[in-house]
Amino acid sequence: MNNVRTVADAKHDFYNSFPKPINSIYRRVIDELLVEIHLLSVSQNFSYDSVFALGVATAFDRFMAGYHPDPDLESIFKGLCQSVLLNPEQIRTESTALTDLAIKFPDQVKGLLINLEPNNDLNILTGQLQAIATNPKFKYSRLFAVGIFTLLEIATPAAIEDKDQRQVLISQVGDTLKISSERLIKDLDLYRSNLEKVQQNRQMMEDMVEAERKKREKQAKPAVIS
Repeated sequence: MNNVRTVADAKHDFYNSFPKPINSIYRRVIDELLVEIHLLSVSQNFSYDSVFALGVATAFDRFMAGYHPDPDLESIFKGLCQSVLLNPEQIRTESTALTDLAIKFPDQVKGLLINLEPNNDLNILTGQLQAIATNPKFKYSRLFAVGIFTLLEIATPAAIEDKDQRQVLISQVGDTLKISSERLIKDLDLYRSNLEKVQQNRQMMEDMVEAERKKREKQAKPAVIS
């Protein structure tokens, strides 16, 4: 008997936990994240780590930015994580711990990412990256790549803004972790492009709502009788 959960099972669990309607743009984000994480979780070689956790939290927060009502966001995040058998509190705790490290020790985090330079302040991250670099069966994912990119954004913001420097950094990380640099660059370029598209769609929606609001206000004003 096959007891492996399906994508349909995960979607059923999510929409049961959060039955409220979700705007189509954001619903697509949730569905894509849910499918991607579910397929990873049932992969034989997948292994959870805090860089992946950072990627999940970052992707959710950035693609869901601007969602209304804002108080629903944590309920959606909790439902998403639980539907794919992840612990939402663990995701948040571990992703915050990594971002705090990158803020506090930017040069050390950069050194660790590009050449596994050991540092006692980064023990929480060092062991995980060393294990990944020495694991020929490591299950790479785009969400892991987003986690790496988030650390680089915090540790080396100026370099990340420059295309040439960004690609050199990402290539160095790929070489260090024994991950295809070409794939890393491709996935992260797509991630940045998709973020821009979502932001553009969100702005278009906000402009339409504002235009409709002004139209209603104009219609509601009493006509001036001369």
